[in-house]
Amino acid sequence: MSRVCGTPLSLLALTLAVLGFAGDAGARDLPDFTRLVEENAAAVVNISTVRRQEAPDPARPRSRNEELDEFFRRFFPPDRGGDDQPYRRPRSLGSGFVLGDGYILTNNHVVDGADEILVRFSDRRELNAELIGADPRSDLAVLRVEANDLTEVTLGDSDKLKVGEWVLAIGSPFGFDYSVTAGIVSAKGRSLPTELNENYVPYLQTDVAINPGNSGGPLFNLDGEVIGINSQIYSNSGGFMGVSFAIPINVAMEVVEQLKESGKVSRGWLGVMIQDVDKDLAEALGLKRPHGALISRVLEGSPAESGGILEQDIITAINGHEIDFSSELPHFVGRIRAGSTASLTVIREGKEIEVRLTIGEAPERGAPIVGGFDGGEEGSSRLGLTVEPVPEAILERLSISGGVRVTEASGTSVESGLRPGDIITKLDNQAVSDTASFAEIADDLEPGRSVAVLVIRGQSPLFLALRVPD
Repeated sequence: MSRVCGTPLSLLALTLAVLGFAGDAGARDLPDFTRLVEENAAAVVNISTVRRQEAPDPARPRSRNEELDEFFRRFFPPDRGGDDQPYRRPRSLGSGFVLGDGYILTNNHVVDGADEILVRFSDRRELNAELIGADPRSDLAVLRVEANDLTEVTLGDSDKLKVGEWVLAIGSPFGFDYSVTAGIVSAKGRSLPTELNENYVPYLQTDVAINPGNSGGPLFNLDGEVIGINSQIYSNSGGFMGVSFAIPINVAMEVVEQLKESGKVSRGWLGVMIQDVDKDLAEALGLKRPHGALISRVLEGSPAESGGILEQDIITAINGHEIDFSSELPHFVGRIRAGSTASLTVIREGKEIEVRLTIGEAPERGAPIVGGFDGGEEGSSRLGLTVEPVPEAILERLSISGGVRVTEASGTSVESGLRPGDIITKLDNQAVSDTASFAEIADDLEPGRSVAVLVIRGQSPLFLALRVPD
């Protein structure tokens, strides 16, 4: 029998045939995106903006760079927009897609602060767009152009999307129009807090290559339906590093309808400060497992206060939607219209109860909680804490009636996360009014068990689990 490098030819041929078959089968399993792109690319647009430049102050000394800029302005003058105010050249900032009736959806950060918005289509038409409304909280903006013969996208149902599904993005990364990238859904319901510490959007996480310029572009499923709006990337370099985020289309369209109706968005609001429940807190609060949103503070005059929500309540469901992590609660509350009634499942002192309340409307910005620290008399406790009274001025600024301030922490208290400057207002679900009441509660604690401690740190209340020393 003939051999090649010691292998019978018949066996080699059989092996190659099997590998070839496996390769063909693997290729057949991979999706073909060509038809999807051909049918939907025309509905995707490139968005550029123009901004007026500030007039230079003649009294301010100019740097060499500014003098060089002035040279180019004189000998290579820029286009002007019809008045005496100079304009910057249009900059390609992002993408968008056509919804219908001339409406275009994109990200708010793509058009924020623009004096003029230009939309370029696949047939090279370029139209001025009107900003119908924008919502910084969800980073969405709705534009409109005067045109009738536009290709529209088909909207899907992002709630039905599953982790592991193939998805495809079309956009203009770095100004390269109609670039196509593909990947899978990596996770759902990701929370990305804003600078105001709000997280109303349950983002889709994907590994689709998204770069600057993709913002506002559509994310398609294999049926050619838009199920998300590409919005953010996680990057140390400014470029794609394997993690990107999209706004679910179901959430986006709720915002779109409100922007089209009134130009602004109304969101539900409870008026509470929340935190996650970890293993130690779950034990301290009598839960079988860590889950839910722990209420660390109820804001005065809020819907939560009117509805009977208390500090140390744990919300485990709202309108039938289970809450495993505290970050999930704002996602559901924000989608409830103000004035609607919501049903909350609450664990209070180890017992499950139902609370019905009226959802309020989220204010523009939350009321700040201001804290400060002065001196005072000190006292120590068996918990490894040295505490002192809280000055009256600080009590008034924090809107609290009592408490003690930690000046030193050691042993188990440090391991629990307590540190100097914390103001303790509750210990083992009992109000702490002063150093004497704190010492009395601490002395009665059973050794070896975990107890919940409510502290105010900086501007925020926080629950910690403290294990009582043996």
